[in-house]
Amino acid sequence: MSTNFREFVEDLRREGQLIEITKAVDIRHIAALVDQSDKALLFSNVLGYDMPVVSGLTNSRDRLAIAMGCDFPEIEARLREGIDHPIEPKIVNSGPSRDILIEGQDVDLFDLPVPLFSVRDGGPMVTAGVTLVEDKDIGLNAGIYRFLIKDRNTTGIDVVTPNNLRKLAEKALSNNAPLAISINIGTHPAELITGCFKAAAGVSEIAMSGGMRGMPVNLTPCKTIDAPCIADAEIVLEAEILPTGWTKPEGRFGEFTRLMGGLHWNPLVRIKAISMRKNPIYYALHMPWENIWPSGPIYEAAVKRALHEAGVTTSAVNITPGGCCHWHAVIAISGLPGDGKNAMLAALSVADMKHVTIVDSDIDVFDPMDVEWAVATRVQADQDVLIISGARSKPLDPSLTIVPGKIPTTAKMGIDATISDHIPRERYERISYAYADNVKLEEFIGEGGQKSPVLHFSEKQIDNLAKKISDHLAKEPLYYAEIAEHFAGEKFQVVSRALGKLHEQEILWQDKVGKFCLKDSKFAATRQKK
Repeated sequence: MSTNFREFVEDLRREGQLIEITKAVDIRHIAALVDQSDKALLFSNVLGYDMPVVSGLTNSRDRLAIAMGCDFPEIEARLREGIDHPIEPKIVNSGPSRDILIEGQDVDLFDLPVPLFSVRDGGPMVTAGVTLVEDKDIGLNAGIYRFLIKDRNTTGIDVVTPNNLRKLAEKALSNNAPLAISINIGTHPAELITGCFKAAAGVSEIAMSGGMRGMPVNLTPCKTIDAPCIADAEIVLEAEILPTGWTKPEGRFGEFTRLMGGLHWNPLVRIKAISMRKNPIYYALHMPWENIWPSGPIYEAAVKRALHEAGVTTSAVNITPGGCCHWHAVIAISGLPGDGKNAMLAALSVADMKHVTIVDSDIDVFDPMDVEWAVATRVQADQDVLIISGARSKPLDPSLTIVPGKIPTTAKMGIDATISDHIPRERYERISYAYADNVKLEEFIGEGGQKSPVLHFSEKQIDNLAKKISDHLAKEPLYYAEIAEHFAGEKFQVVSRALGKLHEQEILWQDKVGKFCLKDSKFAATRQKK
């Protein structure tokens, strides 16, 4: 596992997950190029700038797995380790982020290669800033916010949703005082993941990141503000949220919903200093996917904990990218009677979760067709669909009904797509093809082979085999394919004719799952009355 941003970028390069673009690129074209690429892109020749730009680092499962040094499904366990066993950050007196310092009148945000993302964005935005603020009551808080560049040393901060930073900004505003923050650009993805985590007041997301890494995050004091910064960040903006309040409209913004958001009323931020590494790389977190994918492990951890507390055994959880890794979960359980409904209720209690589908452990939660098949074949809507009205909403949900002066609520839905307890399990035996494990198509492709001769057999041969089959079926029922396999020494046509003979004699019957047995045996299914 890499220990800092620079190592992570090199890991991606080594694994073939990063392409370096050395041809000259207009900064206005970067977002479109990243959107077209299935790899992360490093632009080393951005027209008009002496700083390279990297983007698309965390917009896939594979690249997040490389960042955390484990398979993607194991990231949730790493996050859980960080939550349960946080490691407090280490305070150091220096670090790469302190190599170069620009302050006061020399600060010029337009020197940074900050791309324009969407056609309707309100301007270039810093998207990868892990924002640190320290308060005597709640301690160290970390979050990720967008900063829309307005002039040489002023941005907005998109802090609309109620959270700990907003509370601190409102507290500072009530005292007509600025709030010191550091904006850390180019940090290890562990800080991005925990920065998206909605921790309770007093819980340090940076300590959680240390727990995920298995080592403390190094912090160092800023020079011009009373706040720490991440010592190995590529770039740090030392800043203050000004006591202007939420009085300036800005935006629009491309949101994690994959939609354009509206104008937001946001405070202003004054940049007092810029510190950076020697030869820094600017990280342009690409919206929306680099915001969507890191959220998956966060919600997976929350859902698994909720189901654990509800006493439901979970075998797999998919926080789906189609649900923006916020709103939709498909959960496989190994349940007791009633656990499907309990799992729905528990999962829907998690933060922004809007729709959940509960399936049995035989369903692949990462295969949309398998999940849809479970819904199609295992759900009775009047019994298995639960709708809850008036629940807490995510304000960015475009389907919400907005009433001026009121906080909108949402409806939540759960689908129990597990097999009902009163349904016979044999109804759900999947089709499997006879001899699928023994024959391979590639062995039969190509030239060669002689035409097989016509099979010759006698009635005596058929009668003898029919007697053997009858004797065996008296001991145990068998499916047709099992009979053919048991008597594999005989040609299939002979076996079929022997079974045909037993049908003619009207001595064959079938048990409750369709296996052949003798009509008058203890295995025979109850006969229908005429």
